[in-house]
Amino acid sequence: METLSQAYEYLFVGAIVVLALLIFCCLIRAIKGPTISDRIVAINMIGTMTIMIIAILAVKICEGYLVDVAIIYAMISFLAVVVLTKVFMGVYKEREEARKKKELEQSQKEMN
Repeated sequence: METLSQAYEYLFVGAIVVLALLIFCCLIRAIKGPTISDRIVAINMIGTMTIMIIAILAVKICEGYLVDVAIIYAMISFLAVVVLTKVFMGVYKEREEARKKKELEQSQKEMN
C-alpha cells in the first residue's frame, strides 16, 4: 500500500511540473502571440491549467477548501475571458468602422 501511495505522490508532482511548464509556454504565447485571439486563448489556457494545479494540490495535501478556491477561480477566469473578448470585439468593430469610413472618403475624393 505504501508503494501505491508513493506512486501517487510522484504522479501528482509530475503533473504539477508538467502543468507549470505548459503555463510557461502559454505565457510566452500570450506575450508574443501574433493576434489578439491567440493571446485570449493563451490566457484562458493559463487559467484552466491553474485550476488543475489547485485541484491536484487539494488531493495531494488533503485540503477540501482548495476545491472551493478552484471553483471560484474558474468563475473568475471565465468572466475575465468573457470581458476580454467583449473588449476585443468592441475594438475590432471600431477599427472596421474607421476603415470603412476612410475607404468611403477616399472613393468620394476619387469621384470628385
